[in-house]
Amino acid sequence: MNDTRQTLIKAFAAGGFVLLLANSALAADASAWSNDTRSAVRLIAGSNDAATPSLRAGIEIKLQPGWHTYWRYPGDAGVPPRFDFAGSDNLKSAKVLYPAPRVHSDSGGQSLGYENAVIFPVQVTPKQAGKPVTLKLKIEYAVCEKLCVPAEGKAELTVSQSPSTQDGALIAAETLVPKPAAATSLDLRAKRVTTDAKPLVMVDLAAPDGKAVALFAEGPTPDWALPIPQPAQGAPAGRQHFSFVLDGLPGGVDPKAAFALTFTVVTATGAYEVTTRLD
Repeated sequence: MNDTRQTLIKAFAAGGFVLLLANSALAADASAWSNDTRSAVRLIAGSNDAATPSLRAGIEIKLQPGWHTYWRYPGDAGVPPRFDFAGSDNLKSAKVLYPAPRVHSDSGGQSLGYENAVIFPVQVTPKQAGKPVTLKLKIEYAVCEKLCVPAEGKAELTVSQSPSTQDGALIAAETLVPKPAAATSLDLRAKRVTTDAKPLVMVDLAAPDGKAVALFAEGPTPDWALPIPQPAQGAPAGRQHFSFVLDGLPGGVDPKAAFALTFTVVTATGAYEVTTRLD
């Protein structure tokens, strides 16, 4: 075999090895899809480095056209997703974040969630800092068109301190997660305006004229099921009003007592999460 042919064979062999490494690195950015009848779920990894103690990952759900799934509070109907990371390796905690939802209206009322696709960012804290975490996810969720059906999926992915080709999609999802804000920063005020058994609550907040704003309300614990606040008339320039009946409280809770409510405010320029006291 002449020297030129030997050189070409070595070059092709080395190139093939590099290609295998590249494909392996690409595959490490995302798990395989776990397919259900009308949806699929997988884990993705974000770019991570040694500068941060936590690792960035995401849970991606894709849906068939016309189907939707739910936010952490589903609204009038539906169930929120349930995430289980039991059996993961080197995992101290996994905090799932929720992008701001959209309102979906149908004959069953209004629900809160996502259509087409959604990525839930996950803040991953390792038991041993600096070492990879192998996430083992089991998810139970619901998908709906005219009827709702349960869905589930399983995925496994090792997340480490390395770059990722999935980072753009994950950053986009992280941008949609409502940012914590003080009530004073949005000049948001909530108060009861009636003394009925189920009082009417009015929410007043600063908002640019003519700009669409959505408002969602949650109670102190997940077993609260408050109505979705609706736009109300009478707001002066530079402000918007919303109202809802204080209904859907857990048994034994006095609707006239003082408690903290969490409001998610979604605008064209960003989403914010505000917790304020309703006295």
